[in-house]
Amino acid sequence: MANVFEMGVRQIRAGLAAGDFSARELAQESLAHIAAQDGRVHAFLEVTEQAALDAAAQVDAAVSNGTFDQMGPLAGVPVAFKDNLNLKGTHTTCSSRMLENYVSPYTATCVEDMLEAGGIPLGKLNMDEFAFGSSTETSAFGPTHNPWDLERVPGGSSGGSAAAVAAGMACVTLGSDTGGSIRQPASFCGIVGVKPTYGMVSRYGVVAFGSSLDQVGPFARSVEDAAFAMQAICKHDPRDCTSQQVETDFLGAIAQGAESVRGMRVGLVRAFMDAPGLAPEVRTKLEEAAHVLEDAGAEIVEVELPHANAAISAYYVLGPCEAFSNLARFDSVRYGYADPGHKDLGSQYEASRAAGFGMEAKRRILLGSYLLSAGVYDQYYYPAQQVRTLITQDYVQAFERCDAILAPASPRTAFKFGEISDPATMYLSDMFTISINIAGNGGMSVPCGLGEESGLPVGMQVISPAFKDENMFRVAAALEATYGKAPVAPGFCPTEG
Repeated sequence: MANVFEMGVRQIRAGLAAGDFSARELAQESLAHIAAQDGRVHAFLEVTEQAALDAAAQVDAAVSNGTFDQMGPLAGVPVAFKDNLNLKGTHTTCSSRMLENYVSPYTATCVEDMLEAGGIPLGKLNMDEFAFGSSTETSAFGPTHNPWDLERVPGGSSGGSAAAVAAGMACVTLGSDTGGSIRQPASFCGIVGVKPTYGMVSRYGVVAFGSSLDQVGPFARSVEDAAFAMQAICKHDPRDCTSQQVETDFLGAIAQGAESVRGMRVGLVRAFMDAPGLAPEVRTKLEEAAHVLEDAGAEIVEVELPHANAAISAYYVLGPCEAFSNLARFDSVRYGYADPGHKDLGSQYEASRAAGFGMEAKRRILLGSYLLSAGVYDQYYYPAQQVRTLITQDYVQAFERCDAILAPASPRTAFKFGEISDPATMYLSDMFTISINIAGNGGMSVPCGLGEESGLPVGMQVISPAFKDENMFRVAAALEATYGKAPVAPGFCPTEG
């Protein structure tokens, strides 16, 4: 068999159709790679071996009876899912002791779409507890390690989803992004990560952090693989009132590679380029990427986002308020850990939440409770919503001058475990991504080589107008034509050496 750990969606489909290998062999190789390598990375919380073999059997049956071409775009592709996405019969813990023993009674629409597209489900992936974090250090079951440097974080909150792809343990994974939780770990792990426009992908069956901010999207090692995944999951879902019906053709958008960007106007935000805390090596890569796009035929224009500097302040009002509301259901009666030995419901409730939630979850609950309290609500929550409107209007006006915006995905490359202990400093990891969630636009991180100083992956963020996500794929395809598809992280490809 060809090297399964480096194959993309198109190669997998071609190999299956030609009979070069079977889907069962592909699943077994992937499961063996996880067993051999995940002890170093800890990307997986649960491996679904039988589900993978069952799905592989369906693909092999389709190859045998001549109906393989009728299967979905991910037929035979090894996939895995962040552990806040329900998959029937598996644990959905959100990396929290609160849900340690919870088994999903149903499957999230986005997961269902991946499986109906023919994906082979390998398991559930580690994350920051309830998606609260930017490093996957807040997981109750231990941190995930960055495959490029095991002493560094993979980013968060979808760190397990990013690390699994970077280490070659899955071809495509799903994560969720509330303020950068797909794009930042994709940048840290040197892969492609996509946050679609809010409403493009169903949120039904996703354990919510911030309901008006969350969006599910794929990780992959190439723009094309991400496009295949987007074709599978971008559908209208009547079970989600925010879901929209949008005609998409992501594969068509990237068909011309570098030529896809010719004639486009790509915006640069001066405030982002001059932002305090932006590492020089990241700024250098941003300027380099702009030149790459210009050489490919794009016009580079400067645009303004006057209220972008208020995005973090607004986010850390809106996010904790929504998190406080969403976490109220975990009360030891309807959901969650129930502390034993209490004679009354009140003491059980307090003890269960105290033991079940980690420190970051408690911090968000307390902050959200305070911000929604009488006398404070009008002072903070209403102004935050007004800022949200201003930021949304800023993007609308910016996109009158350009078709997409190029920006950093993260102010720096991956940091070491324990290097950032102050929560406020950690929150700044998402300084370039948060405004996109507030406005609801699409955004994706594309790997643009290694930083000159750190030698670690650097990702550039491409932002598109709402429901015009093909625009960012066109720009991403042009960048990839120069920088190449993301490799499996050094030391994780069995054929090396």
